[in-house]
Amino acid sequence: MPLELLHTPPPKERVDAGRNRAAILEAAARPFAVQGVEAVSTDQVAAAVGVGKGTLFRRFGDKSGLAAALLDARERVLQEAILHGPPPLGLGAAVDERLTAFVDACIDYLLEHLDLIRMPETAAPGARYRIGAHRFWHRHMAILLGATPDPEHTAHAVLAALSAGQ
Repeated sequence: MPLELLHTPPPKERVDAGRNRAAILEAAARPFAVQGVEAVSTDQVAAAVGVGKGTLFRRFGDKSGLAAALLDARERVLQEAILHGPPPLGLGAAVDERLTAFVDACIDYLLEHLDLIRMPETAAPGARYRIGAHRFWHRHMAILLGATPDPEHTAHAVLAALSAGQ
C-alpha cells in the first residue's frame, strides 16, 4: 500500500464543532505541557474552555483520546516531511540516509512528546499500533527496508524499540 493512502486528511466537521475541538485541544495543550498529562484532569480542560465534561468525553472519549488528538497534528507534520519534505527525510536521498533521518526524527518526536505519547500507548494494550500514524510509519520503514530478508518484521522490531510504552 503506498504511503499516500495511509495519509488521509481529517474528516470534515461542522464549523462550530471544529471551533470547540480546537478550543479543547488548545486548552489541554498548555497545561499538559507544563504540568504533565497525568496531573491535568478532564474537568480542568472542560472548565478552561467553558464546555461541559460530557462534551469533552463525547468528542474524545477520555483523556487518552484527548492526548491522541493532540498528537495527531504533530504526527501529520512528520508524515508531510516524509512524503513531501526535502532530503534526507523526504524523497531524494539514498535509502540508508532516509532510514537514519527517519529514526532520528522518530526519536526527536518521541522525546518532545513523551508524556502525550505515553497516555494513549498505555491506556489500552496495543492502542498505539491501531492508530494511523503507526501504520504509516511502519509502512514507510518497511519500504525503506525492502532489501532486507523480512522488511515487515524488521520494521516492527525497530518501531517497537522506539515505543514510549517501554
